[in-house]
Amino acid sequence: MKKITVEDLVRKFSLKVVTGENQLQKMITQSRVHRPGLEFVGHFDFFPMERVQILGKKEITYLHKLTKEERKIRIGNIVHYHPPCFIVTAGEEGLTYLTHHCVEQGIPLLLTNKPETTSEFIPKLDAYLVKELAPEMTVHGVCMNVSGIGILLRGNSGVGKSETAHTLILRGHRLVSDDIVVLKKLGPQTILGTHDEKAKEFLALRSIGLLNVVRLYGRKAFQDESRIVLDIHLTKWQKDDLNNELDQDPQYIEYMGVKIPSIEIQLQPGRDVAGLIEAAANNWYLRQQGYSAAEEFMSRIEADISKSDLK
Repeated sequence: MKKITVEDLVRKFSLKVVTGENQLQKMITQSRVHRPGLEFVGHFDFFPMERVQILGKKEITYLHKLTKEERKIRIGNIVHYHPPCFIVTAGEEGLTYLTHHCVEQGIPLLLTNKPETTSEFIPKLDAYLVKELAPEMTVHGVCMNVSGIGILLRGNSGVGKSETAHTLILRGHRLVSDDIVVLKKLGPQTILGTHDEKAKEFLALRSIGLLNVVRLYGRKAFQDESRIVLDIHLTKWQKDDLNNELDQDPQYIEYMGVKIPSIEIQLQPGRDVAGLIEAAANNWYLRQQGYSAAEEFMSRIEADISKSDLK
């Protein structure tokens, strides 16, 4: 199971450490945060104690209205479970009582610095946690964003994946990762493709060497990540092995339990492989809109046959 620390949150979101400087190495293993509303009134049946606890204006206002003894009980009931940390949104004051409990139990108490509401901060934190804690794997290939569509190019070493990616970049598309692609499962049907940081922005071409595509072609040549919706397997040309049916049965490949549409493109000198990849990406998009070129073609044939029968 992947883990991040409270210190990672402090750095990522520039949080102020109110207390618990020596507890920042506490591990966070849950990808969603929690606002302890019901827990403050005594309902703990479904309390997600492993999550980061967020206290916004509603929670702090409620605590301010309680008597000193009531506050001690309400807060004490929650800190007793030792959540990884508390984050209070900026602008809230009078937290002395909360600080006392956090110091006593060794729980980091953090404060946001930016003037943003709790409802604005939570989605950002949730998105970060989901991405950082997502199950992941690495595959050998190239990840590209073609016309806004994330594509994973696979194939044996030397088949021409990087060269094809370079041609796509020259046509205005974006590199995400070359050679090692990191896949992250963000949901039951969502696979995100990204790089491993070390190879960020680099493309390796045989006979040329290592290229920094951003230095060569500008920021438009690179994208940090992209949702993978199409898998393309590049293979060597095999004579008489191409499928010329009007509408091929869909093929899929599975990554961490998520099925991704997959097609094979054979390589041959002079064949516009980059153009075929563009066509595959655009055709995938049209299918998502409910359009099928094969269905339209067959409907025209059927309409023509019907006209002939009426004559």
